[in-house]
Amino acid sequence: MADVANLAGVSVPTVSRVLSGSVPVSDEKRRRVETAVEALSFRPSAAARVLASRRPEVVAIITGDTSRYGYAHTIRGVEVAARSAGYTVMITVVESADPADVDAALEATLSQPIAGVVVLAFDPQGVAALHRIPGDIRAVALSGLREPGRAQAMIDETRAAHELVTHLLQLGHRTVHHVRIPPSRREDGRTTGWRRALRSAGVEVPRLWDADWNPDTGRRIGHQLATDPEITAVFCGNDEIAMGVIRGLQDRELRVPEDVSVVGFDDHPLARLWTPALTTVRQDFFDLGGRGFDLLVERIEGGPARLSSQRPALVVRESAGPPAPAGTSPTRNAVTALS
Repeated sequence: MADVANLAGVSVPTVSRVLSGSVPVSDEKRRRVETAVEALSFRPSAAARVLASRRPEVVAIITGDTSRYGYAHTIRGVEVAARSAGYTVMITVVESADPADVDAALEATLSQPIAGVVVLAFDPQGVAALHRIPGDIRAVALSGLREPGRAQAMIDETRAAHELVTHLLQLGHRTVHHVRIPPSRREDGRTTGWRRALRSAGVEVPRLWDADWNPDTGRRIGHQLATDPEITAVFCGNDEIAMGVIRGLQDRELRVPEDVSVVGFDDHPLARLWTPALTTVRQDFFDLGGRGFDLLVERIEGGPARLSSQRPALVVRESAGPPAPAGTSPTRNAVTALS
């Protein structure tokens, strides 16, 4: 700022007033300062502003991933809301739930002059980071399960999964099999909702099928599901895995939904374009990020730790239908005979 003032032929306080816009400055002096700023490629220092104002203007996001559909749109929701409120966003990725990785991520984040932290608690590393944040740091959790005692924006995955599985049972399926994505805890809301729906209906709770985040694992599981004629309905932990399962069933010449109904979760942008279009539940991740940021601002301003919960909407499309009567599917009979 001293260099800018010297080149513009004004005082340092005048430069400060032009940059902050806090006090009116004559047009002539403003033009001289702006010309000097451009000539020197001057950029105000966020850290210096924090030291001067004692008001941090950076919001930190701690996450286990930035590329998956739900993560990316949640982060974007936080970033857009923060930018609109005059905050800058920094993102720290926690590589694993190992304490050393978690501590390293927290140290990198908390060493900065931050106003508060938004934690995406959708995986084990996010949950671990959330639970290790010091109590004097203003923090908000974003997840699908309740974190008691914390400010939190959540999407009620448990209720949504219960509704989705109940929809399949009402179509006439004897039970519903579940291909789950890696849980953030021992069991996530999607699996809990599936289990509760089956128990509420008094039907068999079959074994779990575990996939990783790669849709190819869904395809391999689809190959295995095709060999069991008792399996007529499958609930997948997300839409990408559901797409993989459908491809695996089709590899074995089974039809969806005529032979097996398959549903997903999230309402990925490709879900309605897939063949067949996916029945799923729509999670508004962008809104989740915005709600999370609003809760963080409340905490920054001294408000209480509050919960904001939203229930995803069931989206009925083409990938689910009534089960075929036993023994009436020629493709299913052929696959069973071969296996």
